[in-house]
Amino acid sequence: MHLERLVAVKHDAHGYWLEEAPAIELVPELGGERTADVVVVGGGYTGMWAAWHLKQLEPEVRVVLLDAGRCGFGPSGRNGGFCNVMWFSLPNMRGRWGDAGALAVARAAQAAATEIGEFCAEEEVDAWYTPGGYLQVSTAEAHDSKWAEALTACQELGVGDAIQPLTPAQVAERCASPAFRGGAFYPDAATVQPARLALGLRERLRERGVEVYERSSVTRLAGSSHGVEAHTAGGVVRARSAVLAVGAAAKAPGGPLRNSLTVASSHIVLTEPVPELLEEVGWTGGECITDSRALIDYFRTTPDGRIAFGWGGGRIAMGARLHGRSEIDAEVVSQAASHLWDYFPGLEGCAITHAWGGPIDASPTHLPLVLPLRGSRTFVAAGYTGNGVGPSHMVGRTLASLILDRRDDPSRLAFVDPSPPRMPPEPFHWLGGEAIRAGILRKENAELAGGTPDPISSLVSRIPQLIGFHIGR
Repeated sequence: MHLERLVAVKHDAHGYWLEEAPAIELVPELGGERTADVVVVGGGYTGMWAAWHLKQLEPEVRVVLLDAGRCGFGPSGRNGGFCNVMWFSLPNMRGRWGDAGALAVARAAQAAATEIGEFCAEEEVDAWYTPGGYLQVSTAEAHDSKWAEALTACQELGVGDAIQPLTPAQVAERCASPAFRGGAFYPDAATVQPARLALGLRERLRERGVEVYERSSVTRLAGSSHGVEAHTAGGVVRARSAVLAVGAAAKAPGGPLRNSLTVASSHIVLTEPVPELLEEVGWTGGECITDSRALIDYFRTTPDGRIAFGWGGGRIAMGARLHGRSEIDAEVVSQAASHLWDYFPGLEGCAITHAWGGPIDASPTHLPLVLPLRGSRTFVAAGYTGNGVGPSHMVGRTLASLILDRRDDPSRLAFVDPSPPRMPPEPFHWLGGEAIRAGILRKENAELAGGTPDPISSLVSRIPQLIGFHIGR
């Protein structure tokens, strides 16, 4: 399916969520000198939740937040809005951090999803928070029971109710797509309108006294005699400590995580309202859904009956040089639309109204990481690998504890200073990453067609596992 065959598509870099969200007041750029206890660089979920938790823990702390563009207009305002917990990552976390470390992070992620809902209710942020749970389905025989390892890990660690295996008939009761086989249900998950959440959080920060400056790109962040200095074209912030929460930009040449991240892309298409179809297939419980591929399809509904359908199989950006293709890529969007029609053939003749994309900062472990930067009181956080809406709240709480030097449970979570595997230098990282992406795509397309993948694609798709990297959940 090609974009030119789709009706009235608005394909841009920002997408429907930011268009739909209520307008907010622009704030000025940084000008002159400011002093603070903490400077937060990056106005996405991680930076804003860190600022929020800092003010919650110590209301008098002076926080300045700088964003290169507008807060919430990056990936935090463009994603699928899955407020997922991390039970599906329990086997991966268990293998890296042990039972206690894995369980502590999973429980913290579960609490974060609940606390985001409480934040929306208490702060009167209408972010469409819907605790409908997460449904993982199989769409090929090769993907049946992909959740079995996570289910076993949960059962062995005493949290077996975190995952509920479903028969094909039980899956159909939640969403009757002809492509779905068996599945698993994770009841603790929710969905949000991501831009409404991000922009609502921005406004609550300003109400709490956080100084927010937009269009204030940090050109230099360095340690100094009194702590940290963040320089922009218009001014400088001098602070005791800093949070660096810039997502994929941390991978850029000279960035602190240039050897610890891959920057890929994910793209979403949005249908016109189709409430009759949703009633017909029984998808009325607000569940967010994914298939079980490594290059994942993910989809959810909106209050007016639209389907937002995303595909995580976009291209890899060499050295985080996006060149606009992470946001606007007609070929990848066309493939996402084709997947949507395969799952819901009843959409034939319905319009796709919007398409957009954005970069994903993928860690080699598929888990978030928080690292202290040498030579300054700065902590950097990234690596959500497409699962940041809920966990960013958890990571923000951890960053606040680290900045305030609190020796509490959030500061001891296992993703703090985890020493992730190092990526090869560019251009070898990009060349290898694109080769692996192509191999996985060929393998999974063969599986979805009911065939046997060719040996080379199968071998290439196993390379990450062989070198200690993690692909998938």
